[in-house]
Amino acid sequence: MSNQPRHIAIIMDGNGRWAQAQGKNRTYGHEKGAETVRAVTTFCAANDEIDRLSLYAFSTENWKRPKLEVEFLMKLLEKYLKNELKTYLEGNIRFEPIGDLTLFSDSLRQTIEHVRRETAGCTGLVQSLALNYGAQDEIVRAANALIARNTPLTAESLEHALDTCENVDLLIRTGGDHRLSNFLLWQAAYAELFFTDTLWPDFTTAELEKIIKKFKTVERRFGGLN
Repeated sequence: MSNQPRHIAIIMDGNGRWAQAQGKNRTYGHEKGAETVRAVTTFCAANDEIDRLSLYAFSTENWKRPKLEVEFLMKLLEKYLKNELKTYLEGNIRFEPIGDLTLFSDSLRQTIEHVRRETAGCTGLVQSLALNYGAQDEIVRAANALIARNTPLTAESLEHALDTCENVDLLIRTGGDHRLSNFLLWQAAYAELFFTDTLWPDFTTAELEKIIKKFKTVERRFGGLN
């Protein structure tokens, strides 16, 4: 097994705390966090050994946040996708959303679909944004889809019914907390987990490089022996 992480997943935590530490509104932290998304995505796209970057952008639990913050996040997401389409195309990056998109506005869903369709032919990095995503919800939706098709429920059939069946090699969480928060639970079953106290807006590609370098020293046995 190669010790190069082909699929990197990141829980991008700390935007609000970063902004509050600057004496600003939480929304300012989300704007700065979007800049970090661009930098990390561009870095991964330039690395031929990384196939997929999955980013936890908005969880099924994030609807519990204050209404004004949620509304801002929806507008920021739509603005980000429209602005980044050029970056995706220039970097040969395919945009692939995961999650239940049905609760989003018509305008946002149309933007998501437009960017997905426009980048469908890109053959480089896949940037997978988790939008209204929760792993438990994903597994339930996948199981119900199999039941609706009268397909026997097995580990293999369930895996292929998920939003993505790409197993995670390296999962990183910024912001200091040490939990998975309902992110890619099935796909991350054998992922190596790295936690950093760095808040997401301060996370740099240099720190990502250090984590990847450390990952390469880990012996991955996947339940077997050396």
